[in-house]
Amino acid sequence: MSLTVIILIILLGLFLLILEFFVFPGVTVAGIGGFLFAAGGIYLVYAKYGASHGNIALVTTLIVSIVILVMAFRSKTWNRLMLNSNIEGKVETVEEENIKVGDEGVTITRLNPIGKVSVNSQIIEGRCPGHFVDENTSIIVQKIYKTYVIVKPKN
Repeated sequence: MSLTVIILIILLGLFLLILEFFVFPGVTVAGIGGFLFAAGGIYLVYAKYGASHGNIALVTTLIVSIVILVMAFRSKTWNRLMLNSNIEGKVETVEEENIKVGDEGVTITRLNPIGKVSVNSQIIEGRCPGHFVDENTSIIVQKIYKTYVIVKPKN
């Protein structure tokens, strides 16, 4: 096998490792194949051309790999691959000073068994276990939790 073919095998291994880092994250066929091609190419240099040329191929491959990684980190490649979004939502919490057990309210949506209720002019999530309550039905607060209230229909 000629030196040109061995160099191409090592370059193919490095290319597959680059694909592994930037295109297919995780341990995939590209990463395993890249490692095997690079290691196989270095082995072929050792087997065909001896230890001195093998050491040169090994050191050169390691240096090229390190240079590629340094260039990747400096070019802010990871920032382009990252998801840059902010969560602007919030969890509705029950203001316990405004709502007490026994307060009356009305359903805004159908409680099936979860929906929206209005109690003391505050719109919150209401749950009515075991019942389906239509909208615009009067309800009574039974229990208060941090993010929702348990209600029952007013008879």
